[in-house]
Amino acid sequence: MGVFDAIGDRSHEEIVFGNDPVSGLKSIIAIHSTALGPALGGTRFFPYESEADALEDVLRLSQGMTRKAAAAGLDLGGGKAVIIGDPRTDKSERLWRAYGRVVDSLQGRYITAEDVGTDTLDMDTIRHETRWVVGVPVEEGGSGDPSPATARGIIAASRAVAEFRWGSDDLSDKTVAILGVGKVGTDLARRYKEIGARIIAADVHQPALDRAQELYGVEPVALDDIYDVECDIFAPCSLGGVLNESIIPRLNCQVVVGAANNQLATDMDAERLADRDILYAPDFVANAGGLINVSEEIGGYTVERAAANIDKVYFNMCHVLKAAKEKGLTPYAAAVEWAERRVEEIGNLRLFRRSGDHRD
Repeated sequence: MGVFDAIGDRSHEEIVFGNDPVSGLKSIIAIHSTALGPALGGTRFFPYESEADALEDVLRLSQGMTRKAAAAGLDLGGGKAVIIGDPRTDKSERLWRAYGRVVDSLQGRYITAEDVGTDTLDMDTIRHETRWVVGVPVEEGGSGDPSPATARGIIAASRAVAEFRWGSDDLSDKTVAILGVGKVGTDLARRYKEIGARIIAADVHQPALDRAQELYGVEPVALDDIYDVECDIFAPCSLGGVLNESIIPRLNCQVVVGAANNQLATDMDAERLADRDILYAPDFVANAGGLINVSEEIGGYTVERAAANIDKVYFNMCHVLKAAKEKGLTPYAAAVEWAERRVEEIGNLRLFRRSGDHRD
């Protein structure tokens, strides 16, 4: 399948391939939309089985970032990047600086940040070659690791879902099953422990699960058993596509609120969840906390303002759930409609010149 076949009707604006034989860099940057502003999205470093898999992932993720930024009310577009390789062995200063030059060649149309397989120190190295990077270390004037911000937003979204489903936003008596206790999942476990919830967790990486058990008292289960756990809230916090036609019938939860991107394998899976009376919190609304947090660096970062804006995820989720009920839609369909309407309505303002020859 060619690149344009892969894009299909998703309307991406630009795909940029980066290659540096010396460092082994093989990167793909996908800019889905700059209608609302520059495309902001993280760089994922992952050992994809094929270049086709990497392309499909970056296309899906960048489209999701457009929706995420729009639903969060940000003046940002959607983009994402992937680097093909093993982040445990393939990182080097040369690779990051070569990648930084690829990012810089886009002249601000794309702003990068960390994602799966990357961290704040990587972003700091990229910054040697471009200023179009956020999520740099706190000691360098940045916002640092966005994982706690993402987890904070998930709690806000969970309160909105709880209010809608059970008539109260109190999560202290809930049982939560977390799939994936990486950086976000572990911080989410910490926050649920502080609330008083019961936490059950699974992870492909046993040391991460052991650490979450030691620090926050999570009850570990085997990876494949997490879907069958009787719980109130199922929280997918690993890679995408976990909610599919084989897994959804096994779920033993009432709501799904998680941090993973692209949790639905297909759009039809939103209907499958609804048919089982499982309330799904659209991922790109629920997990916007990290994006909101790093976006604050663009105008000068303050912890207080970032936290206040992340907490607005609660109101965004309430809006989506209310609209879904009123229109007879799944929450996912209502969220997509809301995000795409904002891109169209606000993005069209770029047709009006503000001053001189600029169309910003």
